[in-house]
Amino acid sequence: MRLNLLTQIFIAFVLAIVLGLIFGPSIAVIQPLGDLFLRLIKFVVVPLVLSSLVIGVAGTGSLKQLGALGGKTVLYYMVTTAIAVAIGIGVGYIFMPGTGLSMPGSESQPDVAQAPSVTDMLLGIVPTNPIESLVTGNMLQIIFFAVFLGLGITLLGEKSRTVYKFFEEFAEIMYKITGIVMRFAPFGILGLTAPIVGQYGLAVLLPLMKLLLAFMTGCLVHFIVTYLLAVRTLGKMSPLTFVRGIAPAMLVAFSTSSSSGTLPVTIKSCEDNLKVPRKVTSFVLPLGATINMDGTAMYQGLAALFIAQVFGIDLSFTQLLMIVLTATLGSIGAAGVPGAALVMLSMVTAAVGLPLEGVALIAGVDRILDMFRTTLNVSGDASASVVVSAKERQHQVQTPKEAAVL
Repeated sequence: MRLNLLTQIFIAFVLAIVLGLIFGPSIAVIQPLGDLFLRLIKFVVVPLVLSSLVIGVAGTGSLKQLGALGGKTVLYYMVTTAIAVAIGIGVGYIFMPGTGLSMPGSESQPDVAQAPSVTDMLLGIVPTNPIESLVTGNMLQIIFFAVFLGLGITLLGEKSRTVYKFFEEFAEIMYKITGIVMRFAPFGILGLTAPIVGQYGLAVLLPLMKLLLAFMTGCLVHFIVTYLLAVRTLGKMSPLTFVRGIAPAMLVAFSTSSSSGTLPVTIKSCEDNLKVPRKVTSFVLPLGATINMDGTAMYQGLAALFIAQVFGIDLSFTQLLMIVLTATLGSIGAAGVPGAALVMLSMVTAAVGLPLEGVALIAGVDRILDMFRTTLNVSGDASASVVVSAKERQHQVQTPKEAAVL
């Protein structure tokens, strides 16, 4: 009997943990399997995002419908992100993970790139050369380019039918290629997860166990209270159906620590398992993989509080509000790739006057935290697609009724 993809990925994940604990650092010999899988994912993600988002925008049919779809999506992402930061600060006060902690090397400067200013971040969304954006894989600029391509197709109407048809068929080709790549997913998960478990083991996690426990608790609370509640009340879907349907994407996200890299799996899971129409997934999910970073935002809120506790700094209510605002806006600019959250954390700590040296305390286990926050990011994208899909269906039902009344 052929096992389904979810079962294969789960078996590979469990096997990776066992092999990592047994063989330790030497299990890195299978790392090339993970590297190959990541390369295959990166191979499909740029053309997939471009083609699917162009069709997603152009397929709405009118600027009014596009505005409504975009408005619902961005509003959902912003609200859930702000909630995530608040939960991160909340669990930080409950667990107090930085209290009494003194770690060696806290005086050393972390190797973290300089965080961009808000102005530079916003200007950086607009590409000066769209082709260069495609080549370098700059996801925010690719999304900007794709949205305007879709807008142009919509405004031209029948004249742009040939271009629309090209992107529609191009997207179908990329979906087919994604399906082929996903057959290799279990081997990729094995090659990515086992070396991480073998490298870190359990001993390295003990000094920061309270921080890890606080963050995992925050992720679980946000997943249940925010996402599952939203899926049940706004999306009219059983939470069990949602969890079962999005599980393959969650496992891939946990292993790759990349929202953008998991995007092909997220799209496939939402369309095949959750029955979200392609018109919604092609717009909501590529956008979410870039601007919806609830896990990253929660991490920044908790990490900032952790650093303050380590250095014995009491944060005022105004500073806490600044953390929520900066983390919410900053997470939008965080690229959906491993390690980007450390860059944004330096921006959050600077905004409230915390020592940048504190980032070094977390850098050692950032890769472990990254796995959890990426899983939360991807889950949030999927929940948004379910909620927006339900609202679109509701709008389509109401519109004919209103027309009949008129």
